[in-house]
Amino acid sequence: MAQDMLLDAEESSNKETFLQQFCTLAKVASGAALLDVICQCLSSPNVFVFGELLVEPNVAELKDGPDAKYYNTLNLFAYGTYKQYRAERDKYIELTPAMQKKLQHLTIVSLAIKTKSIPYSVLLEELEINNVRHLEDIIIEAIYADIIHAKLFQNTRILEVDYAQGRDIPPGYTSKIAETLQAWVNSCDGVSNCIDMQIKYANAEKAKRLFNKERIEHELINLKKVLKSQASDSDESMQIDTHGAGPSGSNMSQPELRKKPSKMKNPRAGPVGLKFSK
Repeated sequence: MAQDMLLDAEESSNKETFLQQFCTLAKVASGAALLDVICQCLSSPNVFVFGELLVEPNVAELKDGPDAKYYNTLNLFAYGTYKQYRAERDKYIELTPAMQKKLQHLTIVSLAIKTKSIPYSVLLEELEINNVRHLEDIIIEAIYADIIHAKLFQNTRILEVDYAQGRDIPPGYTSKIAETLQAWVNSCDGVSNCIDMQIKYANAEKAKRLFNKERIEHELINLKKVLKSQASDSDESMQIDTHGAGPSGSNMSQPELRKKPSKMKNPRAGPVGLKFSK
């Protein structure tokens, strides 16, 4: 994991280095040399962000001059999509096959930023491709370029995206980003407050149950004491009855009480006389 992060950081640094080289050339170039720098940057397989080059003074001057198409094309690669290029081709320079494919890769990145599951139908329409095999080749090239991390599901015809490289932020879009982030912060605050309330409720319920448990345990202890006291009183009462006076207030001693009574012999009954009536 750490090694992958280091590799990603190294590749990102290399891409920034390539962009800085073009920015350095643009600072001192003019005329045809500047236009050539722009074309090289658009064709470079290692550059996928163009905001820093766009703000270079020499490049910004092209916006209202006779070579405005170069500025528009650079702006398109920074913020636009392949479909926009096909809709207004007159605004831009003629793209080479390498430039077109790169713009298609950037279009995939734009779609991946918006959603993580992209149907083939959407990709075919946005890239204006009518061949699924060709589409998959372009997607695989974008994956190898490390601008997206994704998986192709040919059975369901869906591109599942795990990661997408960010694109340049259009001018004036910063306020929208700030609003989105503020809405996200407000949502997080709401969730945090809800969690705090749930924690307080849970703690209150826990305290209530502990209190009831302690009360029940205390009542059980008192009940055991009462039962033990009653059992002790009963034992004492039995001892008093055993050592006390005999029945009918007689003063018979204990040995006499324990003495086994003698059996009485029943006298043999005499003959029974029968009397007959006349």
